[in-house]
Amino acid sequence: MDFDALTTAVAFVALIAVGVGGASMSPMTLETTLMMVLPSAVVFGAIVLVLGVKHGEYRARNA
Repeated sequence: MDFDALTTAVAFVALIAVGVGGASMSPMTLETTLMMVLPSAVVFGAIVLVLGVKHGEYRARNA
């Protein structure tokens, strides 16, 4: 399966939205969720995305 930039961005936003949506159902207020959970989820997701892309490049190069 090939991922281009658009497909990756849509999947990234969808995963963040599902995570923040689930966290918004917790007893925390929505403001707290948006101020604390959303930014940390985006940063963590970006780090994992970069690591995943680099690992995929490594695997493709050494296959």
